Amino acid sequence: MKKKDLRNQMTPPKFLAIGFTAITLVGTILLKLPIATADGTSTRLIDALFTAVSAISVTGLTVVDTGTHWSIFGQIVMLLLVQLGGLGFMTSATWVALMFNRRISLRERMILQEAMGQYQIQGIVDLIRRVLVYTLLIEGIGALLLTLRFSADMPLPQAAYFGIFQSISVFNNAGFDLFGQINGPFSGFATYVADPMINMIVMALVFLGGIGFIVIFDLIEYPKCKKLSLHSKVVLTVTSLLIVIGAVMIFILEHSNPKTLGPLSYPVKIMASFFQSITPRSGGVSTLDIAGLEQSSQFLLILLMFIGAAPGSTGGGIKVTTFAVLIGAVITMIQGKRDVVLYRNRISQALVYRSITLTILSLLLLVGASMFLSVTESSDFLGILFEAVSAFGTTGLSMGLTTELSGVGKVTIALLMFLGRLGPLTLAYALSRKNNKELYRHPEGRITIG
Repeated sequence: MKKKDLRNQMTPPKFLAIGFTAITLVGTILLKLPIATADGTSTRLIDALFTAVSAISVTGLTVVDTGTHWSIFGQIVMLLLVQLGGLGFMTSATWVALMFNRRISLRERMILQEAMGQYQIQGIVDLIRRVLVYTLLIEGIGALLLTLRFSADMPLPQAAYFGIFQSISVFNNAGFDLFGQINGPFSGFATYVADPMINMIVMALVFLGGIGFIVIFDLIEYPKCKKLSLHSKVVLTVTSLLIVIGAVMIFILEHSNPKTLGPLSYPVKIMASFFQSITPRSGGVSTLDIAGLEQSSQFLLILLMFIGAAPGSTGGGIKVTTFAVLIGAVITMIQGKRDVVLYRNRISQALVYRSITLTILSLLLLVGASMFLSVTESSDFLGILFEAVSAFGTTGLSMGLTTELSGVGKVTIALLMFLGRLGPLTLAYALSRKNNKELYRHPEGRITIG
């Protein structure tokens, strides 16, 4: 009886929280093994844990260089964690179950519905099948194109390994890279700032990983049905606006900065501006020195990272749809109207409340974490805020603070990465008791606002 009660209390949010925690612990143990490092020594527990959390949350923040510290075994463990984290362990488990023709139970379908951010359970298994196909297709094409480009700089076997690793990492918006092997620790994509092929491939992978599979499916079906869902319209519109506005702002703010865009030609400046505007979707890779950006540009990236990617994607943040609903609510209030309307569709009051709740919880979490880190870490507040938002948005961009974090700071950032991937609202649902339906309503009261 007690076992049955425990099973009934295991809601989808609780299951997802426990599942991500379990995979993180397994990843930590594997990365702690001496075989996981290039020199055969055991990695410190805090560093192994930090790396495992960063990988499973598809963030990309690193306290040790991915290309030089970890062995092939360790890098493959990280890559598996990235793939599991980007697509969800329940999605991966469902693929295995389907391969063995095992029936997917109703409870498992409910967990998949929560993991994929869907509002209905119908067709969820078919959705998972399509996710597998398109994931392998996109990552495969990205790996092939990157291999062809890298083969001009390194032997073909190494180019193929780099191509596969970077394609999976970038599409899942993780941001890990192996360039420390050839350009020195923590070198990243900076050496390819003027390379149009690398830039276009990486930007395309980040964009596709950030808009989510639902939107990708809608775009593929569009030539047949000539129709996009409201979700896809909102995601594509807001994402495109944020990318264009971000690129223009970065170009204006950085065009004469000698540490970033200043020495580059104008075509490369434009390309680098768009790259930096796309990567805060949660990509985590950069062709510019983040620490060398103007403070105004760094704060702009903080805002973009906080908004993040789309629901059902491999990215983090409060999500572009949440941002759209909030902006819609503000416009509705200014116009003196009752309903939030997007593309001639009324948004339910429950969705507006959910968006406000998610945003407030995220802000409170970031404010608290940033204040705490300002006490434990010796860095300026903007750098601390940037690191905290990057961790929560599972972006992976850094101004250089990650490698200098104290033990307490590493644990704090790791928690932010975990919460950012799981979602503060999902965690709140997981920790809360089941709400009973209210049998009465209180009388309406009035307070003065503004």
